[in-house]
Amino acid sequence: MNVAVLAESELGSEAQRERRKRILDATMAIASKGGYEAVQMRAVADRADVAVGTLYRYFPSKVHLLVSALGREFSRIDAKTDRSALTGGTPYQRLSFMVGKLNRAMQRNPLLTEAMTRAYVFADASAASEVDQVEKLIDSMFARAMADGEPTEDQYHIARVISDVWLSNLLAWLTRRASATDVSKRLDLAVRLLLGGQESA
Repeated sequence: MNVAVLAESELGSEAQRERRKRILDATMAIASKGGYEAVQMRAVADRADVAVGTLYRYFPSKVHLLVSALGREFSRIDAKTDRSALTGGTPYQRLSFMVGKLNRAMQRNPLLTEAMTRAYVFADASAASEVDQVEKLIDSMFARAMADGEPTEDQYHIARVISDVWLSNLLAWLTRRASATDVSKRLDLAVRLLLGGQESA
């Protein structure tokens, strides 16, 4: 079944946009304290001060809620990135900076990250548009970090591979199969292998 989430761009009034923001804020606050299992639709509605029926009109399930929250978090990280740190240097250096920044941001709150990532990994076809938006956001962040100007098609392909490697290592860290140091080393190796001779200026 294909169910639609009301995207921010589709909300006509300021009140609707503010309500959506409150819902996502509530979702992230609850997930930060109790992880995936704590995010229940009734609890989110109560914390956001909206009716449960209203919540379901914006987000049909907790998976939609958490994947949308992940997309918003990526957008926030992207907006707060110091663009001067992504100028000059080599594609390897710039991409390594962006991967490291995203890694640190997501490791800051393990319960929230676990909740959002779990929803993202297990989302079914009904949340395809939310998953697609998240993929495009992270690919764009990595591709723009590599590029000196507009990213090339090859850089987007590399970004997609790095995104997949990053996600698998984030999951390994969340499940305690890898330390933060292990994850950093693996990601650095992946970036080196994919960018090859682009390490040095």
